[in-house]
Amino acid sequence: MPLRVLLGYVAISMYCAALCMAQDRLVDHFPDSAASGCMACHGEIEPIREIGSEMLNQIMQRGKERGDPAGCVVCHNGAPKERTDKSIAHGGKNFFADPGSPWVNAETCGQCHKEQVDVQWHSLMMTEAGKIQGVCWAFGSLTGYKHQYGNYAVENPKDKSKRLGTSEYREYMERLTKLEPNVFVDKHDPLPDALRVDELHRLNDDPSLAAYTYIRQECQRCHHAVKGREVRGDFRGMGCSSCHVPYGNEGFYEGRDPSIPKDKQGHALVHSIQGTREAKVTVNNLSYHGIPVETCTTCHDRGKRIGVSFQGLMESPFAAPYTEEGKDQPALHTKHYIAMEQDIHYQKGMTCQDCHTSIDVHGDGFLAA
Repeated sequence: MPLRVLLGYVAISMYCAALCMAQDRLVDHFPDSAASGCMACHGEIEPIREIGSEMLNQIMQRGKERGDPAGCVVCHNGAPKERTDKSIAHGGKNFFADPGSPWVNAETCGQCHKEQVDVQWHSLMMTEAGKIQGVCWAFGSLTGYKHQYGNYAVENPKDKSKRLGTSEYREYMERLTKLEPNVFVDKHDPLPDALRVDELHRLNDDPSLAAYTYIRQECQRCHHAVKGREVRGDFRGMGCSSCHVPYGNEGFYEGRDPSIPKDKQGHALVHSIQGTREAKVTVNNLSYHGIPVETCTTCHDRGKRIGVSFQGLMESPFAAPYTEEGKDQPALHTKHYIAMEQDIHYQKGMTCQDCHTSIDVHGDGFLAA
């Protein structure tokens, strides 16, 4: 091939690569966003959803209406007109670093996704009643078959029509509740406190009381009202962000925004929202759709080990297989694994969300265990 032709191909490739990288920036598609004070520091940031999506268009329109052409204020609040003082721009308590947090998402995600936000405190992902009952059963059937405890006190709505779903679904759940009254309860009592140091003598008379200390110290790191355990494989956000904001196993940011440190753990993988199979997230010029299994495995790697088993990973007490440098395999979810046969559904490209749809995860507004 003539050198000039080869160089031409190289030049075109480099141009296309540069163009692809440039298209990752919000300002390239919404030039007016450069006028936002947020862009004085975050001018290289990627759009929160893929270009052309209805969600992104709505966010940008809402931002413009609120005086922020970059749309940041819609989710993060703050002071978008400030360009020099970060403490003012981020607005103190008025700024939402993680807009998906259940403690603030009524003001953020709830603007458009009110139903999902309204039912979150009744969802199994928040109450963790099933996990709690499982431990209570293992420690001497403390509550019998009844799912008595949740992470906090909560009761079902009095109006049965408040349950999300079709009329057929609501009728089905009413029948199921009558068949399984210990599982589909009307309320949860708050989980008892762990024993204080000065109370440990009570274990001599009733060793089963250790269950509550065990639950609080080992089990309850995953519910959506907390950030979770920040170790390799377990980095995530809170509330809606637990599932809808991608995090890498290492907890490092890999987007374009230079104001977000890339050597400090605890940051989202990119400034993007992942959701349905139609939602696209791009990281380092690679794209995927939907919510990856790895997001679910951030929490679902203990108990029945369903997440890691689905991926073909089995816990091992050994640090082998070793790395290329001959070092121990790095721990994932604080454990080591060996490879086994992956679940056939995983092999065929299915994700957790293909079966566990919205009512499973967000909840339907009534308690389930």
